[in-house]
Amino acid sequence: MRENSSDYRELFLNDVPMMDMRAPVEFAKGAFPGVVNLPLMDDGERQKVGTCYKQKGQQAAIELGHQLVSGAIKAERINAWAAFAKAHPEGYLYCFRGGLRSQIVQQWLKEEAGIDYPRVLGGYKAMRSFLLETIQQAVQQCDWVLVGGMTGTGKTEVIAALNNSLDLEGHANHRGSSFGKRASAQPSQIDFENALAVDILKKRAAGIEHFVLEDEARLIGRCALPLELHQAMQQLPLVWLEDSLASRTERILQAYVVELCAEFVDQLGEEQGFAAYAERLQQSLENIRKRLGGERYQRLAAIMQQALSEQGASGAVDTHRGWIEALLLEYYDPMYVFQRESKAGRIEFVGEQAGLVEYLRQRRAG
Repeated sequence: MRENSSDYRELFLNDVPMMDMRAPVEFAKGAFPGVVNLPLMDDGERQKVGTCYKQKGQQAAIELGHQLVSGAIKAERINAWAAFAKAHPEGYLYCFRGGLRSQIVQQWLKEEAGIDYPRVLGGYKAMRSFLLETIQQAVQQCDWVLVGGMTGTGKTEVIAALNNSLDLEGHANHRGSSFGKRASAQPSQIDFENALAVDILKKRAAGIEHFVLEDEARLIGRCALPLELHQAMQQLPLVWLEDSLASRTERILQAYVVELCAEFVDQLGEEQGFAAYAERLQQSLENIRKRLGGERYQRLAAIMQQALSEQGASGAVDTHRGWIEALLLEYYDPMYVFQRESKAGRIEFVGEQAGLVEYLRQRRAG
């Protein structure tokens, strides 16, 4: 039998297949990239065992657990674990602390299916701590630079062009602004942090010690940046990306109109998808109504409504440029001008996309 493991670094670096024995409610709060949830107990069973443990102690709880997971239920779960083990002979199993639940699954697999399958010592809790430490160590030990710039300048494109960047918005599945929510849901906070940590771990293992990040607020949608990273970002050097208003308007049109509409249509079908997309766009404008002020909100909402009507009727998106350009000039740009002035002492390079990418590549090499 392969040994049980506590080499968390190797497990994450090599994307080793793992099955998580925790209940679905625990798994939903946070898990690791690519891991499969094959619980020993479902949520209801776990709750009953937990109550029994509090009232009558561990031995009574274990006995109740064996009663609840027996017969056909037990056979079905063992079959699922055995199928995973056969499909992934190099894999591991784990529970919350690497204790009782994973030991029971190991024992049942051995006795009922003749399979020796190793577990992760310390379980989910130890692996989670390892990933949080991975982020903290990188913040302390690595060299970092931020990419700033007005809305629509293509900061995400700069991040995508570099192999030493971390795509925070990609990990958060959100574009980072009031209009940044996508058709698909954001990950849980824990999933966001875990995926970011694994990304950092793999890049550092490949020899990368200089990282490029987009200059973000603490929250990207509902995903919060790890505190140590966000605090460090308040002092880091910046490069500032510039582009024309026309290019920025086109970029916003593509991302927040054309691509967002396509995401919803792909998910819900033509009619329902377009309706959901239109509602999302209008809700995003509504969310900043107070900051826009009544008159400006009404004016932009009217342009947006007309644009959506035309898009729904013919597919044409030209009218959307009206509210996009006004929103950039009247709302986003003044905020970014203020931000740039407040960060002026940290800006070490200003330029358009090609020059900025080249500068960042040279900066790393230097």
